[in-house]
Amino acid sequence: MGLDLTLFMADWEQLSAIPVEDRVQALDDTTWPPELDAEYQRYGPAGGWLWPPDRRSAWCAEYDFFTTTGAYSPHARAGDAWADIRLLVDASVREAMDTFLVGLIWDADPADDPAPTGGGGFFPPATDRGLLCVLLVCPPEAVPGKARAWERVESYIEELREPFAAECEGWAGRPDTFEDFTALLREWGDVTTEAARRGWGLVGLPC
Repeated sequence: MGLDLTLFMADWEQLSAIPVEDRVQALDDTTWPPELDAEYQRYGPAGGWLWPPDRRSAWCAEYDFFTTTGAYSPHARAGDAWADIRLLVDASVREAMDTFLVGLIWDADPADDPAPTGGGGFFPPATDRGLLCVLLVCPPEAVPGKARAWERVESYIEELREPFAAECEGWAGRPDTFEDFTALLREWGDVTTEAARRGWGLVGLPC
């Protein structure tokens, strides 16, 4: 069994009002309240944002990736692919892509991928027994920069095709195709764009 990724965007002000040790559980309980029946929980929209029943007062939402089955591995493979090709692309594209992906699905230090984190104290440390670690934390002040970086990168996506073919295509541990790679990037672009629009942050949990 591999690691899964459940991604949330959240209103940091609302999340900050919850005790640190309860914040991880609060995200899950708010998005999928325990009283909801199993059919509602499992047969919602096939991909996209999943909102709590009372969307008008919702302060968080879960993102269901269209291009994965919930596993973390496609994100890790995409991050590794970027690590393989980043030195083969123009410096301006590389800088924008680094800004966009760092801390989401790629880390400059491979030892940090994935990096269980406490988000600088915003969540409990990964060493706390009985508490879920956090795979990624992107606070609201960091999200707009990622959304702007994605705007710069999006028009240059096709320039990544040749480096991808040279360094990643056909290799185990990398996305199967360039289309798979870019489809996942576009989803992350949509995620950061929506979170930036709301002024919310992102949290990735291994559940």
